Amino acid sequence: MTQANAPAEIPQRRPTVPQGQRTPWELFLSEMIGTGLLLLGGLSLVIFMFGAGSPIAELLPSRTMRMVMSGFLFGSIGALIAVSPVGDVSGAHINPAVSLGFLLMGKFKPRVAFGYVVAQLTGALLGSVPLLLWGNMGRSIDFGASLPGQGYSTWTVLLGEIATTFGLIASLCVFLAIRELRRFTPAMIPFLYAIMVPLEAAISGTSTNPARSFGPAIVSGNFDGWWIYWVGPFLGTVAAILACSFLASRIEVGKIYHFDSDRSGIFHMMSRSTAHQG
Repeated sequence: MTQANAPAEIPQRRPTVPQGQRTPWELFLSEMIGTGLLLLGGLSLVIFMFGAGSPIAELLPSRTMRMVMSGFLFGSIGALIAVSPVGDVSGAHINPAVSLGFLLMGKFKPRVAFGYVVAQLTGALLGSVPLLLWGNMGRSIDFGASLPGQGYSTWTVLLGEIATTFGLIASLCVFLAIRELRRFTPAMIPFLYAIMVPLEAAISGTSTNPARSFGPAIVSGNFDGWWIYWVGPFLGTVAAILACSFLASRIEVGKIYHFDSDRSGIFHMMSRSTAHQG
């Protein structure tokens, strides 16, 4: 009887399947916290380096060098979030464009992706409210809001967001797909932004992240060209996924780091469902 009953116990040891099918609130909370930290830390850095009366401007007059530094440090904040407990729990997308990319690759379910985007926007708003404490220094640059550059046409600004988001998503695809590079994915991000920001920031601000643009736009009340920071990253992500579609099958889970950690079971469920579809 003991041996006959043993196989019946196997299905009872798979609680992650129904659990993964429920709304994963712990993942949404993690994304909200991670996105809030990204905006609070990253935009405070931008304000400190470029706001009126910045002491950094006196120490480092070259605006280009400050852009290189801010791009690297902003990217470093994102990288640290990826390797932190936030990345362990939710994968640290902290960007609707990244969640969309994993969705298009079949590594993410639509219902969960929608929850991620809502959590990211909520976190962006919560992380931007404390920026008001910067006062006139923050207000002088609209608290780091993403805005079209003066003298550039709308289509040029849109193309800038498409191109930089393409660069982000394509780089993630390459690093996540190649096993030898995978563990270096977070380390790639600071260097990528250190290159993109000085090259493109004057055009669109190098947002590449609708949540990053959403928070300071609400706080500053400046919505100039707001739609560009949704349409541009969306088109850039779609283009990158199409260009890197041959790599999709090699990307195992929809996370930036902590690839073997899956407390809720949802990331491995996504990986299995993608394998079944193939």
